Amino acid sequence: MPPCKRRLKKSLEPRLAEAQSGARAVFFIDAAHFVFAPFLGIVWCFTRLFVKAPSGRQRLNVLAALNAISHELVTVENLTYITAESVCELLRLVAGAQQGVPITLILDNARDQRCALVQAVAQELGIELLYVPTYSPNLHLIERLWRFVKKQCLYSKYNPDAASFQQAIFACIQQAPTQHKEELNQLLTLRVQTFQDVSVIGEQHTPAQRSRKKVLSKAA
Repeated sequence: MPPCKRRLKKSLEPRLAEAQSGARAVFFIDAAHFVFAPFLGIVWCFTRLFVKAPSGRQRLNVLAALNAISHELVTVENLTYITAESVCELLRLVAGAQQGVPITLILDNARDQRCALVQAVAQELGIELLYVPTYSPNLHLIERLWRFVKKQCLYSKYNPDAASFQQAIFACIQQAPTQHKEELNQLLTLRVQTFQDVSVIGEQHTPAQRSRKKVLSKAA
């Protein structure tokens, strides 16, 4: 069984089942780095259309914790860098907002999320940290949220300055659990797709190996 599927079966699925029953709070944590630059999209029109594009490299960093069931968000934002201290700040906010039930945070393998400082703060707050395998965005629910935010407020959109660019992102994130509730309920389902024995460019497979290839969908 592939490592990501083993992790799904042994660690992620049981926590999500507890969260669905109300016995545990599960959050998916990740950071998005929005750069004040053109976000290309597709515009259908009968005549050539030019869309203004911003110039600049200002960056807005948003570190967020997405509740796996309610889709509520807890965020930490800055204009510099996401560091281990930023992750610790988010852990404290989550712990303060979710009292009375065990808390599990699903994170990726970024160094600022695995370091000793984050581990110590999590232990102090009684928070369980669960790390998904490297390069497994399919297991990370919040990746779908970031894709939605970009599509909703950035693709093919013009913002004249960094302030309006940041405000558009903040507004979309704040409205996500309310104004965009129905869309996100359809997007943020607890279903993930895992792949087994698929072809990789540059690898050679025998006919017997090719006959065993499968693409599996698994409901978490």
